[in-house]
Amino acid sequence: MGVVIAVVASVLVGLAVTQIAMFATTVYLHRGITHRALVVHPSLAFACRATLWITTGMRPREWAAVHRRHHAATDTPDDPHSPVHLGFWRVQLTNAAMYRRVARDGVTVRKYARDLCPDRFDRFMFDHAGLGLGIGVTILCVGFTLLFGWWGILLGFLAAMVHAVGYLGLSGAVNAIGHTVGRRPNDNSATNGVLLALFTCGEGLHNNHHDRPTSPRFSRRWSQIDLAWWGIRVLTWCRLVRVRTVRVGQTR
Repeated sequence: MGVVIAVVASVLVGLAVTQIAMFATTVYLHRGITHRALVVHPSLAFACRATLWITTGMRPREWAAVHRRHHAATDTPDDPHSPVHLGFWRVQLTNAAMYRRVARDGVTVRKYARDLCPDRFDRFMFDHAGLGLGIGVTILCVGFTLLFGWWGILLGFLAAMVHAVGYLGLSGAVNAIGHTVGRRPNDNSATNGVLLALFTCGEGLHNNHHDRPTSPRFSRRWSQIDLAWWGIRVLTWCRLVRVRTVRVGQTR
């Protein structure tokens, strides 16, 4: 029974880490530095950068550049991850590899992320993906070891694996499912998936987002759940985030 509880705890921790990473991705990376819909307080920005470093290993300026290129060339041959041109399963399963390849082509970052210059923290910490991921896995292993003894190391690795599969799967789904299956209430090729939005902090409301890329809020009706927007509301009350734009028909 104890083993079962430990394994379940490991899986739940992995899923929780995935949701934390998704929240940091959509609030800081996506709505914050990429589309400038939010101004994030430096302390929260650093916390988000550190969180993404140890949970995903991503470089924020690279993510922003690839996503801006996606908006500039949505579902055309120049789109870095279009299921229309590259195929659904290729985008779903190799989305991260597509980001990495395009981000390091020597052109995309220079063209689309001129405003996101690396700072001293990037040079010494955040640009070193392997170090960040190693620290993240170590934290999980140490935490589970303190709770369950030496075999907590295995539980830590299990939690890391659950997180990796969850985050990569959900991120891929936003670009694959989000341009293939779902409703298109607005005139663009992206789709809205209510269930996908529930597990991606609102990112599944992709048609709404492509309609108004600089809006900090992706939901437009009561049935559309944008958990990140609820979090943003709390962060504004705490003076950690300032909303720059709210489109007509949306309220703060």
